[in-house]
Amino acid sequence: MNNTLTDVPGILVGHATHLEGATGCTVILCPLGTVGGVDQRGGGPGTRETDLLRPTRGMEQVNAVLLAGGSAFGLAAADGAMRYLEEHETGYRAISGVIVPIVPTAIVFDLLVGQPGIRPDAAMGYAACEAAVSDPVPQGTVGAGTGCRIGAMWGNEFAMKGGVGSASVDLGDGLVVAALMVVNAVGDILNEHGAIMAGMRQQDGNGFADMLHQFKSLAQVIPPQAGRENTVIGVVATNARLSKAHINKVAEMGQAGVARVVRPAHTMHDGDTLFSLATGEIPANVSVVGAYAAEVVATAIRNAVRAAVSLGGVRSWQEINSSFKV
Repeated sequence: MNNTLTDVPGILVGHATHLEGATGCTVILCPLGTVGGVDQRGGGPGTRETDLLRPTRGMEQVNAVLLAGGSAFGLAAADGAMRYLEEHETGYRAISGVIVPIVPTAIVFDLLVGQPGIRPDAAMGYAACEAAVSDPVPQGTVGAGTGCRIGAMWGNEFAMKGGVGSASVDLGDGLVVAALMVVNAVGDILNEHGAIMAGMRQQDGNGFADMLHQFKSLAQVIPPQAGRENTVIGVVATNARLSKAHINKVAEMGQAGVARVVRPAHTMHDGDTLFSLATGEIPANVSVVGAYAAEVVATAIRNAVRAAVSLGGVRSWQEINSSFKV
C-alpha cells in the first residue's frame, strides 16, 4: 500500500504540469472492464461524458478519467487522452470496428494564476497518458492541481494554495478503496479536528476569515457575484465488483467526504464533481465501499493542502504554517 489511488490494482495515474502557466492535467488510466459512475453537485460544472455514466445509460465501461485546469478550455486535454488510447487500441469498439475511447472529464478554474493564455490542451492530455504509472501518485502542486487556490474571494494575496491529493484504505482480503482529489475550493478546508487548516486569510494576516461567515455578506446578492470560480473534483476507485448503479452510489456517498472537509461545499460557485471507478476484481458490499469512499475523499483533500507548495503569489499551507496556528 502506498496510500494513493494506484493502490487499486491496474489503475495508472499520470500528470502533465506547466509551472509557468500554473496549470496542468491528471489522467487516470483504467484496466479493461472498469465500470464508471459520477455524482455532480456544484452549480458551475465543467464536464465531458458525464451523462454517459448515469445508471440508465447503455455504456458500462470507461477507459480513463481526465482532470484538468484551464476552466472549459481544459476540456480539450481529453482529446489527447483519446488519441493515446486509440493508438493503443483501447476503447469502445463499435459494430463497424471503430474504436472510440471513453474518457469522462472535469475541469477546475485556474485562469487567475500563472502566465495568461496557457491552458491544458490535447498535447498535455497525451503527455499525461505517457507519464501514467502505478507508482505512488505525486501530490500537491502538480497536474490538475498546479494552479489551484482555496478561498480566493479576496484574490490571490489572501488565498491559500490547493492542489492534488490522494489516499487509500485496505478493507481486508485485498479489497481497496482509494481517492484522488483536485482541491480548488471556495470554502475553507477543515482538519481532522474540525478547525480551519486552509482558506481565505484575514487581511491583517492574523488567522482565517471563515468563508461560511463571509458568505453572510452574499445572502441577498442575486445573481452570485463573479470572481469566485472554484471547485473540487476527483475520482474514487476500488477493485470491488459493482454494478453501474452501485458504482454511481459510491460516487454519491463519496461526496460526503467533500462536505465533511470543505465548508461550505456544493455551492453555486463550485463545480464539485466526483467520478467513481470499479475494476471488478472482488465482490463487495456497496454500502461499505461507499462509506470508506467518503473517508478517503476527505483524507485526499487534506493531503492536497499539506503537499502543495506556493506558486504564482498564492501561499501554501507549508509556507504559512509557522505564521499562525492552522
